Amino acid sequence: QMAAKINEAHDHIAKAEKYLKTSFMKWKPDYDSAASEYSKAAVAFKNAKMLEEAKEAYLQEAEAHTNNKTYPFLLTLIIDRHVFSLQDMQRIPEAIQYIERASMMYVENGTPDTAALALDRAGKLIESQDLAKAVDLYQKAASVFENEDRLRQAVEMLGKASRLLVRQHKLDEAAVSIQKEKNMYKEIENYPTCFKKTIAQVLVHLHRNDFVAADKCVRESYSLPGFSGSEDCIALEQLLQGYDEQDEDQVHCVCNSPLFKYMDNDYAKLSISLRVPGGGKKKAPASAADAGEGAEAGEADEDEYAGGLC
Repeated sequence: QMAAKINEAHDHIAKAEKYLKTSFMKWKPDYDSAASEYSKAAVAFKNAKMLEEAKEAYLQEAEAHTNNKTYPFLLTLIIDRHVFSLQDMQRIPEAIQYIERASMMYVENGTPDTAALALDRAGKLIESQDLAKAVDLYQKAASVFENEDRLRQAVEMLGKASRLLVRQHKLDEAAVSIQKEKNMYKEIENYPTCFKKTIAQVLVHLHRNDFVAADKCVRESYSLPGFSGSEDCIALEQLLQGYDEQDEDQVHCVCNSPLFKYMDNDYAKLSISLRVPGGGKKKAPASAADAGEGAEAGEADEDEYAGGLC
């Protein structure tokens, strides 16, 4: 039975090659018929457990369709028909190459949305194996969407890239990526998400030991409608104050608040692991003598952070 399937596959290949041949009476190859035969051959090879031969047959089908200028079939042929066993991790990078090639063809054929979705899918496939490549694919998907003025879809792809950059501890690149996200959310007037991106920015910058950059992100966010006085704003003010004063207790209190703990997992980890420079210190209780002198200042501080986290 296995031999019969192999023979059947080879028969379809032979028919396909015949359709592609030209002659004095046949000037143009019959790409449609050839594609159909290659498809049948691929199925037969697959049934015979000859995956490498099945892959080659699918590629020949894809080439026939492409030469016929009907549609860039590479993505559906290589992934949707499971030429590659996705459990076989060694084959995924090869699959990714075909998806990237397919995405370029989708753009050239005037279907950029399909191209971007293909790149997104490729990113998901490779994420568990190669984070850097996944970032590259998500960034390419974002660019395709951005070129089409599909900013909501573009910023979603950028968000995936930013989180993976944080996961790889590529914090300089992550800071740039999050800023781009924030700019896009501002452009589409999604201000509450801008606030969340500011928190992510601050955590990244503090892990980079760049207090100035973190402080600048917060100050720039005061121009966003609704930021001043928001719970995000108050928490960030407390965080920066605690970090600047090396107050480990205050930083710990803010970073372990629900506002920070329930962020996307990669940012939540940054929050939980944040330490103040120099090992930090606990606030010393005020002496009786100092208490009277500092009473007014203390009350002012309480007013400033009334209803705050700590």
